[in-house]
Amino acid sequence: MARTFCLSLALALLALGRCSAQTDSGYQLVLTIQADIVDFRVDKLGNIYLLSSNDQLKKVGPHGDSMAVFNEVQKYGKLYSLDVTNPLKILLYYREFSTIVVVDRFLNIMNTIDLRSLNIFQAKAIALAYDNNVWVFDELEAKLKRIGDDGSLIDQTTDFRQILDSVPDPTLVADQSGIVYLYDPEMGVYSFDHYGAFRRYIHLTGWEDFSVVERNLLGRDHQNLLRFPIDSFSIKLEPIPKDFLPAARITIMPGMLYVLKANGLSVYAKR
Repeated sequence: MARTFCLSLALALLALGRCSAQTDSGYQLVLTIQADIVDFRVDKLGNIYLLSSNDQLKKVGPHGDSMAVFNEVQKYGKLYSLDVTNPLKILLYYREFSTIVVVDRFLNIMNTIDLRSLNIFQAKAIALAYDNNVWVFDELEAKLKRIGDDGSLIDQTTDFRQILDSVPDPTLVADQSGIVYLYDPEMGVYSFDHYGAFRRYIHLTGWEDFSVVERNLLGRDHQNLLRFPIDSFSIKLEPIPKDFLPAARITIMPGMLYVLKANGLSVYAKR
């Protein structure tokens, strides 16, 4: 499989050396990776983390050059989520075993955190915290908890049932620009400060591929790319080019767009 991946990538890069495809939407194709890819993430340096159907994780650079492979899939089971907020400290979350595996930029294991040792048995969302510790949303206690590398509980919020009318069931936690965001596709966005004090609720529901980049909430629906600057009160819409659809995942980064389809991952630069 690795040889197939490299061959496909080499052919794609060779084709890009001859010409660059453009769309009528202002995006220019800069990279195509044809491989077994079921999901991916992109860090702030433009490195791409590719997850295959057998849970093998590969890291490639912004130009598609292979950088690292994480193969210890049998030991931890199915990868549930991946946080690449800090390219030097990447979080792999295996929900079935309530285990967070921390890896370095070469995808070598640095540490493992067993959430069961903290009596956390149901956690759908985890994320890297501002201080390089880990945020975990404990579903049973309805609390956002900050966990240390040694598995200790550093801090936790008040039970959300005491401060909110409805308790979110977040699929994503993100710590950006001094604010912690919880996103529940059915209920919307809840934001807190680093001390757990509730700041704001934003009614953004049904967004796919939700993410937070700096002070922008990003995502899409079936027709549009969506951006909500948190300092504003309006959603910015941009139609998704028809040839980008159907897409399994679309990730928006500053000046870049990453589109995963059945035949692989395409990377576009904004013209």
